[in-house]
Amino acid sequence: MAKVAFIGLGIMGYPMAGHLKVKGGHDVTVYNRTTAKADAWVKQYGGTSAETPAKAAEGADFVFTCVGNDDDLRSVTLADQGVIGAMKPGAVLIDNTTASAEIARELEAAAKARGCGFVDAPVSGGQAGAENGVLTVMCGGDEATFEQARPVIDAYARMVGLMGPAGCGQLAKMMNQICIAGLVQGLAESIHFGKKAGLDIEKVVEVISKGAAGSWQMENRHKTMNAGKYDFGFAVDWMRKDLDIVLSEARRNGANLPVTALVDQFYGEVQKLGGKRWDTSSLLARLEAK
Repeated sequence: MAKVAFIGLGIMGYPMAGHLKVKGGHDVTVYNRTTAKADAWVKQYGGTSAETPAKAAEGADFVFTCVGNDDDLRSVTLADQGVIGAMKPGAVLIDNTTASAEIARELEAAAKARGCGFVDAPVSGGQAGAENGVLTVMCGGDEATFEQARPVIDAYARMVGLMGPAGCGQLAKMMNQICIAGLVQGLAESIHFGKKAGLDIEKVVEVISKGAAGSWQMENRHKTMNAGKYDFGFAVDWMRKDLDIVLSEARRNGANLPVTALVDQFYGEVQKLGGKRWDTSSLLARLEAK
């Protein structure tokens, strides 16, 4: 059993911290900007809550962060009451935020200066994956620190892999989001086409999902998309945040991402339809609104 701090109890972090407590059997202290969320977590899982990120991190062997973006991450790690200044030498900071590769490298340098380890560990699998403890975790860091952190990460994951040095976990997550953007747009167009053609969408998907067109998105989202329901996962606002990170990195490394850039614009149209909090499969709503 390890002493663990978990910073950020959003739709992903809340159940992830729960798995660390229940499945992992760790001594978990949580922090969340909204204290009511932290109080609810403690009531549900046990453990303790702290008034600041720094107090949560005091004496912890592993400190997890799962917040919104680079700025949020800096505020809970590098600010006056951030975790890095409170971490003990030898502790490991594990960041589950989907953020830039740049901030990952920045945090690794700060952690090393403190005598601590760092792993950037963004996740894929959505809210359901977090709740069921079956997330895919893409890690960046040195191998020794990764091996130290991996048994703890396993509490909420079904796949954990080291992609390379610090920042490589975030770069791998960018690849993941590029794939999802294209897949969801393709699925949206397929369902839209099928409806216009007068086909029974359920019957068609039952067949084509078993062939080369099959995907996680098709298997898990076609029914809700066909029903026009978009409240089943990762929000459009967050996807646009992620795609902004992807496109910024592409401008730096020279990658050509025409489909990703176009789908990002399509999500902008979904936002204008009022779909900021709809899930990413709502690309279909844009097509049906035309």
